[in-house]
Amino acid sequence: QVQLVETGGGLVQAGGSLRLSCVASGLPFSNYAMGWFRQAPGKEREFVAAISRTGHNTYYADSAKGRFTISSISGETAKKTVYLQMNSLKPEDTAVYYCNAEGVGIYYWGKGTLVTVSS
Repeated sequence: QVQLVETGGGLVQAGGSLRLSCVASGLPFSNYAMGWFRQAPGKEREFVAAISRTGHNTYYADSAKGRFTISSISGETAKKTVYLQMNSLKPEDTAVYYCNAEGVGIYYWGKGTLVTVSS
């Protein structure tokens, strides 16, 4: 069974930090690029950060550059864990954050974890 499970969301004050985790299992996720997206209330889902299959390349939305860091760990099994370290959080970072796995012509999504940043 393919699963992407996000954890680590919560309530934090502006300027604070959170680390989100996503555990992907059920497929050889070592063959998948991984990413984080977010969706704020009343807005469309938007890209936040991504990491290549090998972990050698990372990509960030302008809003995340300099504040967020994506990283991943592949275990000996097909399981992969992806992190999103978020620093200097702002109220506008408030959203549900989703983990994404991208293969060749196929995508998987987690159910999301809520991040709320208070001013």
